[in-house]
Amino acid sequence: MNPYVKSVEAKDDYCLFLTFENGEKRTFDLKPYLDKGVFTRLRNVAVFKTVRVVSGSVEWHGEIDLSYDTLYMESKPVKTSVVQRKIATTRKRNLAIVSAKRVKQTRVNAETK
Repeated sequence: MNPYVKSVEAKDDYCLFLTFENGEKRTFDLKPYLDKGVFTRLRNVAVFKTVRVVSGSVEWHGEIDLSYDTLYMESKPVKTSVVQRKIATTRKRNLAIVSAKRVKQTRVNAETK
């Protein structure tokens, strides 16, 4: 099963910037859909920009929606920069250190009681 959409941002080029619940950031190009059925209404940029997350998928007013499966399978991963990866790694390392200190302090407190 694919992850649900956590947040969505409409870009000017009819692309959606998606963040999934697993932390992945991906881009979905809606241009191929703009000539099909109800999606033709999304050619209006004002309507396109009203996108929102509903129950892990995205939807627009007028019962226009895309499932999280389609969004995940047909989107492209956004490459993170080296700086972003280093920041994420540093945060994880710092969280691990803080957690280890808390465990150690809990053990010390338990031993002194």
